[in-house]
Amino acid sequence: MKFYSNGKLFILGEYYVLEGAKVFALPTKFGQSLDVFPIKTKTLSWKSYDADGSVWYNDELLISDILANNQTSDDKIRNTLIDILHQADLINPNVLRNRGFVVETQLTFPRNWGLGTSSTLINNIAQWFEIDAFELLQRSFGGSGYDIACAQNDSPVTYQVKNHQPIVEQATFNPSFKDQIYFVYLNQKRDSKEAIANFRKKQKNLTSEIEEVSQMTDELLKIQDLETFISFFKRYEKKLSTILETPTIQEQLFADFDGLVKSLGGWGGDFVMVASRENPTTYFKEKGFSVILPYREMIL
Repeated sequence: MKFYSNGKLFILGEYYVLEGAKVFALPTKFGQSLDVFPIKTKTLSWKSYDADGSVWYNDELLISDILANNQTSDDKIRNTLIDILHQADLINPNVLRNRGFVVETQLTFPRNWGLGTSSTLINNIAQWFEIDAFELLQRSFGGSGYDIACAQNDSPVTYQVKNHQPIVEQATFNPSFKDQIYFVYLNQKRDSKEAIANFRKKQKNLTSEIEEVSQMTDELLKIQDLETFISFFKRYEKKLSTILETPTIQEQLFADFDGLVKSLGGWGGDFVMVASRENPTTYFKEKGFSVILPYREMIL
């Protein structure tokens, strides 16, 4: 059995999604596969490969430990994997009983890029167990679920949580200026749980902001020119900057850049989205950021 899930980039609505805003995200060309081979012994032999072919995780788990959620090791990755598989088994107990498996996962992006190592794994395991990936996410990592929506779709998506239920809609986003959009890797990993906790600590009543962001998601899909796109996101970043009491990434690192530099996901980590009239590659390389992907190389 072979399964595959897309990576993700959160374009509009980070943080606000937690309060019910309608948001916008892009599945990436990069993702993760999961191959499953049945064996007779009651073990799970697990091997995970990074994009360069190196093994970043290799372990053998007893099925009995998974069924009992027996996290006796100090290995955080092992314990997390056991918990995910245990939760999957609770939803569908017909997969792991009376057999074992050899499992191999393969990333098509470097693991430190932060494009969804966890979300693609959750979605792949959910496919394997034939269960709801959103439910598995809530039982394990938690989070808004937008990354699962990206994992499952090959086109841009709008995403919203209403009454604890995810609403995923495929969207059309094919701007004429997409060759002037880039994604730059900052190599500054951000803990999403910490970022969320910080947002919740600072937030007040955001009812009007949630409604505004939902409207901005619809507005974004209608933008036809680069200048409007840049000013739109600068306006958005400034408002979120006020709520987070944190300068925007452009103010912090790229104040002299002629164009847009926008944080994606938890502010301060992984990739930023860049939009500019001129190719920004030289600018960012001179600043020490060498991973610069044009829109067409990153997005499905």
